[in-house]
Amino acid sequence: MAEPTSRTDVAALGEFGLIEHLTKNTTRYQASTIKGVGDDAAVIDNKGLLTVVSTDLLIEGIHFDLMYTPLKHLGYKAVVVNLSDIYAMNALPRQITVSVALSNRFSVEALEELYAGIQAACDHYKVDLVGGDTSSSAKGLLISVTAIGQAEPGKLVYRNTARVGDLVCITGDLGAAYLGLQILEREKQLFLSDPSIQPDLENQSYLIGRQLKPEARRDMIEAFARQRLLPTAMIDISDGVASDLMHICKQSGVGAYLEESGVPIHLEAQQMAIKFGLDPITVALSGGEDYELLFTIDPKDVDKVKYIPDIYIAGEIVPAQDGLKLHTKGGNIHPITAQGWRHFG
Repeated sequence: MAEPTSRTDVAALGEFGLIEHLTKNTTRYQASTIKGVGDDAAVIDNKGLLTVVSTDLLIEGIHFDLMYTPLKHLGYKAVVVNLSDIYAMNALPRQITVSVALSNRFSVEALEELYAGIQAACDHYKVDLVGGDTSSSAKGLLISVTAIGQAEPGKLVYRNTARVGDLVCITGDLGAAYLGLQILEREKQLFLSDPSIQPDLENQSYLIGRQLKPEARRDMIEAFARQRLLPTAMIDISDGVASDLMHICKQSGVGAYLEESGVPIHLEAQQMAIKFGLDPITVALSGGEDYELLFTIDPKDVDKVKYIPDIYIAGEIVPAQDGLKLHTKGGNIHPITAQGWRHFG
């Protein structure tokens, strides 16, 4: 991990001094934020709206590697992955809290970089940082972000409400984040074997960017509102579309099929998958960390979807006994198995 030129020990500021230092430049965007950082608890006025809360924990060595992840990018991504969960409920995030546990190898300047990324995400998505905690860690860095959102009653979308006959839709493109990770991991191993080797990212800024600085699909939630489209079920694609579609099917008591031709894959991702000796559709289905939206719609709403760019109709919900299947471009049918990220085992 690269250290800034000057280094201030965290202990020099103390817990409360550190929090005040890192959050002194936060900007308040939401009228619902009555009290933010600086008291025993944040105060939020929901004014009759439903509250949506999501928490993610990111652990060094499991969820991120600081050999190739800049701290500013990490802070940004830590916020985005939580906001994505709120958008997947068809809600709008309003506030976040951030808790950090760190070992003594991290300086105040390093944390300033991390919080610069957190603040950049708050600025971009217009959410307020309203609290959190800091603690020491025996080893490494842990980041826990909680996102708090709001939605009107009747507008929330869940995973367990897909119905037979619904169309399966996917936003954006899939697989690029996984391939960006493969490039970074390859260069890490080459560096460890010979530190004199200069990294070669092959000008793959799109793939690398999808891994290190993903974006949540706020634009889609806003587009749904403009088109008066309410998906029947929705989830964000964090573990891979195969795994996440399986969550919808299991919780809704249905099956599904995907058309290979309907699964969006960026051209650069297709080319890089082949270079790594991987099947592009397998990477797209199982790669993970895309943070796109996977949702189902009533067929009568198909015309509304056509007016929203960057949405692909990829399949259909079928009875549970039909299972989860992929219809290939060659006319074959294969069962879809979840090979995405597993947190245990």
